[in-house]
Amino acid sequence: MSFDRSIKIAPSILSADFANFGQEIRAIEAEGADWVHVDVMDGHFVPNLTFGPAAVKAFRPHVKTVMDVHLMIAPVDPYIDAYADAGADVLTAHVEAGPHIHRTLQAIRGAGMKAGVALNPGTPAEAVAHLLDLTDLICVMTVNPGFGGQKFIDMTAKIRSLREMIGDRPVHIEIDGGVDPSTAPLVVEAGADVLVAGSAVFRGGSVDAPQVYGENIRKIREAAATA
Repeated sequence: MSFDRSIKIAPSILSADFANFGQEIRAIEAEGADWVHVDVMDGHFVPNLTFGPAAVKAFRPHVKTVMDVHLMIAPVDPYIDAYADAGADVLTAHVEAGPHIHRTLQAIRGAGMKAGVALNPGTPAEAVAHLLDLTDLICVMTVNPGFGGQKFIDMTAKIRSLREMIGDRPVHIEIDGGVDPSTAPLVVEAGADVLVAGSAVFRGGSVDAPQVYGENIRKIREAAATA
């Protein structure tokens, strides 16, 4: 997984057809997805329950690009090895999920994955100021985590602060929540390069009509390019 700042669209399979994950993953990749975003929720750190390591391991053979696993769970550390074994390429933990995020990021890298750190809307950019050399990705939440399809919260000032802090380090800025053709240019102009989109990609399509996914991905990519 080499580093570059080109715009990457990472559809969240939280919005996919749960009965057809393999086909859905293959369809979005065939239609232009750069990464596949997997939202792991525990019903404790966030008010929803989604995928455990066994499910992520089942997704892995279908993912030919990058499997981007976002842990919205607490604690994180006991599960790092399980998600490494499941085949995550990037594993992102929330800075709010525990008292020792520094150690968590070290453990993620130690398990052979790229390390991501996520910030909830109420958490300032400064929370990761001392983690920039330990992380490969900063995920800025533009909704309060726990559900798909929420309204975008403007975090462009935070994104700009992070972009400045990162400097020339090889760290991605990922945006998760409410990304669509109207919000993509705002976050890209502020410095983001990975755009997670769930309902904005999957809306109107299916494994029988995957071309709709392609049209939706292209609309987001084209909008982002205007930034």
